[in-house]
Amino acid sequence: MTDGPAIATHGLAKRYGNLVALAGLTMTIPRGSVFGFLGPNGAGKTTAVKLLLGLARPSGGSAEVLGQPIGERRSRRRVGYLPELFRYQPWMSAREVLALHCRLADIDRAAWAREIDDALAVVGLSDRANSRVGTFSKGMQQRLGLGVALLGDPEVVLLDEPTSALDPVGRHDVREIIRTLRDRGMTVFLNSHLLSEVEQVCDRVAIVDHGKVIAEGTLDELLGADTVRVRVTDLTREARQELAAFGAVADEGEWLVIRGMKNERLPDLVAQIVRAGGRVYAVEPAHESLEDRFLSLLGGDR
Repeated sequence: MTDGPAIATHGLAKRYGNLVALAGLTMTIPRGSVFGFLGPNGAGKTTAVKLLLGLARPSGGSAEVLGQPIGERRSRRRVGYLPELFRYQPWMSAREVLALHCRLADIDRAAWAREIDDALAVVGLSDRANSRVGTFSKGMQQRLGLGVALLGDPEVVLLDEPTSALDPVGRHDVREIIRTLRDRGMTVFLNSHLLSEVEQVCDRVAIVDHGKVIAEGTLDELLGADTVRVRVTDLTREARQELAAFGAVADEGEWLVIRGMKNERLPDLVAQIVRAGGRVYAVEPAHESLEDRFLSLLGGDR
C-alpha cells in the first residue's frame, strides 16, 4: 500500500451535450476511512461514481484512485463496486455467484475457494453458501452483493445506496459490515441519500450540489455548531440583541433560538439573560443533525 489519499479529484467535470452533470468536483478521501458522498437528486453523485470507476470519461479536470489516473487497469483491479441496482440469477447458489465473479475478475483459480469463503464470512452468509439466491431476502441479497464487491481483496470499495431498500435490521447489518471493512484497512466510498445512515458510520462527508462539493470534512467539523433554545420572559429587545455575541439569534416569541453556540457557554448565556432582567423557564441544548446541516447548505428550499 502506497502513501497518499485513496481518491483525489481536481475540478472533475462531465458534460453530456449541453447538460452539465458534474461541474468541477474537487475532494480528497483518506485511506482507511468511510467517506459519505451526499447530495440531492441530480447533484452529480452517480456521474462521479461512473468517472471514478472508469465507466465514463471526464470532460475536464482529473482524478486519481490509489495514486493512479482514473481508468487505469492497475487501480481498477484494487477497487470493489456495489451498484444500487443489481440482480443475480435466482437459480444460482451464493457460492456459484461468487465463483462467477471470481472468473470475471480474472482471479487466479487456485485462490477462488479462499476468496469465496472469506467474502461469505465477512458478509455473514457462510451458512447459506449453497442456498439459491431466489430464496434470499432483500437484505441477504444485498449482503451477497457486498461479498461480490469484496472479491480480490480491494483497497477501495464503492457502495451506491447500499441500504436504501432495506428494513432496519438489514441496514444495521450493512453498517456493521462497513465498519468491519474499515477495521480491515479498506476505504469505503458510500454514496447515499439516507442521512441518518451516513451520520452513524462515516468518518468524513462531502456534500455535493450542482456537481460541486459545497462542504467537506469530519462530522465534528460539519456539525460543529450547536443550537440552544431558551424560553425567556421580561427581556428587552436591546437585551435580546446583545445575545448575538453568543451566536445567530432567532426570536420566536417566548423562545429564543441561538445557533452556532457551543454548549459549554450555556452558563454564561443564562447569566447574561438574568443580569439583563430576564426570567429563564427552560433551556434546551441540541446538536445540529446532519439533516439540518444538509438542508441549510442547500438553502432549505430543496
